[in-house]
Amino acid sequence: MGSSSDKKRKSAEDTTSQTKKKKVDSEKSSKSPKFINVGAVKRPQYAPPVVAATSGLALSSSIQFQAYATPADKTSKRKKNGAPAQELLLHSANHRTMDYTAREDRTGDSSDPYLKHYIGIFNPKTAEVEIVEARKTVLRGTVRSQKAVDEAMEEKAQKQQMMAMRNELGEAFGTKKAKKAIRDVTENAITSQKVGQSELVMMDAIKTATKDMSTKEDLQAAVDNARPVPRGNLEAKDIADVYVPAQIIGSEVLNAIPVMDWQESVKNLEDIQVPSRFAAKRVSNVASSDDAVHRLRVLRYLLFVIIFWNATSQGRERGTRSIGKRDKLREVMAPAPEIVIENIRRKFSDGGVMRKTHVDLLMTHCCAFAAIIDGFKVNTIDLREDLKLEQKQLNQYFIEIGARVKQQKVGDKMENFAILALPLQFPKIRLPARKR
Repeated sequence: MGSSSDKKRKSAEDTTSQTKKKKVDSEKSSKSPKFINVGAVKRPQYAPPVVAATSGLALSSSIQFQAYATPADKTSKRKKNGAPAQELLLHSANHRTMDYTAREDRTGDSSDPYLKHYIGIFNPKTAEVEIVEARKTVLRGTVRSQKAVDEAMEEKAQKQQMMAMRNELGEAFGTKKAKKAIRDVTENAITSQKVGQSELVMMDAIKTATKDMSTKEDLQAAVDNARPVPRGNLEAKDIADVYVPAQIIGSEVLNAIPVMDWQESVKNLEDIQVPSRFAAKRVSNVASSDDAVHRLRVLRYLLFVIIFWNATSQGRERGTRSIGKRDKLREVMAPAPEIVIENIRRKFSDGGVMRKTHVDLLMTHCCAFAAIIDGFKVNTIDLREDLKLEQKQLNQYFIEIGARVKQQKVGDKMENFAILALPLQFPKIRLPARKR
């Protein structure tokens, strides 16, 4: 063997040159390609890639599937539309209590037979993208212990059907004692059911999948917060404390509304000309009532809102309204102070446009102010004419603020009254009915 002194050592120049070469190679490899080539679409006949939807299932990555192919129906639309002639099925029994089966999604084929799925595979070395057609499947899970023989299930179904028919006859023609016995048997059958291991596994899976879902109360609270209505104190003990004008409008804006001219006109028995049936019929009674200044300010703010609404025009986009320029608003809303005009414009519009949310917010504010002025029982005919709404639309806006709408006979006519009383009744969210 040669000694260590006989071994050849690399010079410093060789080492430096190799380091430079490695650095150049790494820089070249780190550069991304300028162009990416997309190849032709591949449609594999065997072992195609699969896109699986796992709705409501938390599937482990260790689960392995066996692939099966079944011949499709010759008369099916899938073959006519150029789809694969074989249907793909994936099955796994690796889990200790669950069986998983993935079948091809046929719901999409019925609604859109030409909808297909593809997977792109990028090769960084050749800068090419390979497009491969994939199969869309839906994954379902089944508790293994709940699988039963078809004959046993049919026999059990027949027994249950005969028992149900006998109970129906007993309920229809039996004596009181027989009916009570039938009800006791039904209640005992419900309460005496034992939960097995398979049911516990299913309940745990459902609990895991639904632990982050919102409850009905959470959904109702979210709907209430998003509803375009004036903000009120829903915990109030008195109906007058639910919708407080100083909180809805703002104390500074409310105190800036002029009412001295109305008070002088009512005192001198002079007519007050306003472009609102609701305000014209109530100004005299409000001016002579207790707390007349506060209520007149609320009435005049409502009048300014109605004038603002009637001054809008059809917007460019569907379902929107355009508001006039500031000079036009000052002219039609006179003698409203600038602070009141800006308060109404900013509250019920955005960028000179009123969208559906702004319109609904304006209408519900008008309903709340009308209820306050009329002592929480409003004959809706005058407000309906001022806002140019259908009776059904106005009733819905009153319902949105928690009021109840009833019809009462006034003279020879039936008229609609909106009553705001505790407890308020807001619209409830409707959950879809369960499929039987």
